[in-house]
Amino acid sequence: MTTPIGGALMEKKSMNSPDEVRKFDKGRLELTTFKNGTTIGRIILEPGWSWDKYVKPIVKTNSCEAPHDTFAQWTL
Repeated sequence: MTTPIGGALMEKKSMNSPDEVRKFDKGRLELTTFKNGTTIGRIILEPGWSWDKYVKPIVKTNSCEAPHDTFAQWTL
């Protein structure tokens, strides 16, 4: 849903229905993309997850190279 607010358009989307899900051992990345091209992601990681073990072999980089602004929420 897109709503005009003060001359700008606001779009409402739920992270509970991501546009794309990328699964890997011990985790998954859920991505939601807006009409303006902005993508936000939520990553769910299981105990024992580490970049070196579970993502580095897939992306072949020493660390994540995607630009981020991060909000972290921990649930045990």
